[in-house]
Amino acid sequence: MARDYYGLLGVSNGATDSEIKRAYRKLARELHPDVNPDEEAQARFKEISVAYEVLSDPEKRRIVDLGGDPLESAGAGAGGGFAGFGGLGDVFEAFFGGGATSRGPTGRVRPGSDSLLRMRLDLAECATGVTKQVTVDTAVLCDLCQGKGTHGNSTPVACDTCGGRGEIQTVQRSLLGQVMTSRPCPVCGGVGEVIPDPCNRCAGDGRVRARRDISVKIPAGVGDGMRVRLAAQGEVGPGGGPAGDLYVEVHEKPHDVFVRDGDDLHCTISVPMVDAALGTTVTVDAILDGPIDITIGAGTQPGSVTTLRGHGMPHLRSGVRGNLHAHIDVVVPSRLDHEDVELLQAFKERTKGIAEVRSTQSNNSSHGGGLFNRLRETFTGR
Repeated sequence: MARDYYGLLGVSNGATDSEIKRAYRKLARELHPDVNPDEEAQARFKEISVAYEVLSDPEKRRIVDLGGDPLESAGAGAGGGFAGFGGLGDVFEAFFGGGATSRGPTGRVRPGSDSLLRMRLDLAECATGVTKQVTVDTAVLCDLCQGKGTHGNSTPVACDTCGGRGEIQTVQRSLLGQVMTSRPCPVCGGVGEVIPDPCNRCAGDGRVRARRDISVKIPAGVGDGMRVRLAAQGEVGPGGGPAGDLYVEVHEKPHDVFVRDGDDLHCTISVPMVDAALGTTVTVDAILDGPIDITIGAGTQPGSVTTLRGHGMPHLRSGVRGNLHAHIDVVVPSRLDHEDVELLQAFKERTKGIAEVRSTQSNNSSHGGGLFNRLRETFTGR
């Protein structure tokens, strides 16, 4: 009894070539051994591959439509007529590539890899920008052979093992016939040629490792984790191929006073309770502006924030400055002498202040330096 090739692919007898192709593609992606190692799936994959090759051939499909089996009529033997039918690799690779499909030599000259260098900068250097000399250790072009990899006037020759193809093909017999697979040549590494007389300095690679000093310009406004790209300053490729890029990753050092949040800066100012009540002026040494005066208004409450616009970090591209936020921490003295106690007692009598119990939710912003502490934890993770 003839096999139901249409049923194997799940299509009707009147299916078009494109419908048959789509059905095979869908099933092959589910059943291919690289995706589904189950033995039953592998057997199904062989069946649908045979079915597709039959139905994609007009003459063989005509035999199927007449009620015959083109494989049996072709003299297929044991194993359900699958033997001698040809390689499944050709069918599958027509869709997905690789396998037995010839790729040819890869070429000895290839682009180089990118390199990464980490640079630690303090907050002032991030704010103003800086140019620094750094030492990098990368592969550079061999100055003896200029990337050719050969010694003197010698030249590469075709690989005897692969015949210059860069790959070796092997044929295996299976129930489905001959299956051909390809792999890179182990002698030439897929290049297709070998260098019988290599350069004495680079041993045929066309490049050598060397240390060199380069100048890195860091723009103003960079932040932690940002990268500066230096084109063609990375690794030179095999065979003297074009160099990759060098990326300089900025690591920002913690500052003793300021905590950075994007383009904004935050600091905390501890103010004695008397100054908070009467008002005062505090001088802060800003990153870019030098000493600046911050006015603490009379009656300033714990947790208050004074914002100085345009005194923060410059934006990386526009140069527009962020803001400086000063978080006020009112300091209550823990030790009082006799005269201090009398003065505060007299002040208490004059104000007739009493303690008041309020909701912690409504009073959450007045817990001393708690707000700034939470900001620090948010910005620094500490």
